[in-house]
Amino acid sequence: MTYSRLAGTGGYLPEKVLTNAELEKMVDTTDAWIRERTGIHKRHVAADDETTCDLAEHAARRAIEAAALNAGEIDLIIVATTTPDQIFPSTACLLQQRLDIHGCPAFDVQAVCTGFIYALGIADKFIRAGSARNALVIGAETLSRIVDWTDRKTCVLFGDGAGAVVLQASATPGILSTHLHADGQYGALLQVPTGVSKRATEDGDSYPYMEMQGNEIFKIAVNTLGRIVDETLAANDMTQADVDWLVPHQANQRIIAATAKKLKLPEDHVVMTVQEHGNTSAASVPLALDVAIRDGRIRRGETVLLEAFGGGLTWGSALLRY
Repeated sequence: MTYSRLAGTGGYLPEKVLTNAELEKMVDTTDAWIRERTGIHKRHVAADDETTCDLAEHAARRAIEAAALNAGEIDLIIVATTTPDQIFPSTACLLQQRLDIHGCPAFDVQAVCTGFIYALGIADKFIRAGSARNALVIGAETLSRIVDWTDRKTCVLFGDGAGAVVLQASATPGILSTHLHADGQYGALLQVPTGVSKRATEDGDSYPYMEMQGNEIFKIAVNTLGRIVDETLAANDMTQADVDWLVPHQANQRIIAATAKKLKLPEDHVVMTVQEHGNTSAASVPLALDVAIRDGRIRRGETVLLEAFGGGLTWGSALLRY
């Protein structure tokens, strides 16, 4: 039987940094409030001429190098993003051209902050079905393009970045299971209310900005992520003690702490990078995973739980043995 295993990871953050102290000069907030409520110290912002595909390319090349592959050996490309360069071609196709890869499937997935987990689940199934052997899976975002920098409820939270992994066919299980969910009835709690088909009203804002009902999102996220921990463990006949590492969506320090408590994991077995880059949506899980693998915290043979929650509302998890 064919499984998929994690062969390499990569990450990239734009050079420009926006600190909490700088945000204090832009909106009515304070560094202390942001740190206390979210755990975020700073976020990275793409340059004016830097696109989502640019960020994705940096992360992708690092993941391919870590997997000891040539770009030509990649036979599936999936990019999870809410902020594509263009309406079409897809960011995955734009990236495919950059990497000089030809002929393999390349497409985008839009599940907001859960996008990377969705993309990972899809790539795992491609490999298990024998339709791919080396899949490049990326989460990349330029959320700064859809942030209203006058809205203190949202502008303190988000940043830009990209993370990537290469999944490779293997006789040994790597991805143990993935679990993907959505419930559109809660979509208005976290949304960009306009787009291509649905344009703003004449008296409305013509530019698409994120809107979020933070308190409601927090409550649903904590409860939903608690349930998906139970679902994931039950599907693999495991207990909390069998999980070595939690790599959560980097949205908010308090949400991460609640999920860690559910798993009964000590703080030093939870990968937290939100303080360095804020909420980078689909990029946040692969960014955190890349950091923890490259600094040696996560070691071969250990069991890792990835989880995320985002607009849609969407949520999901992936359990893997690294």
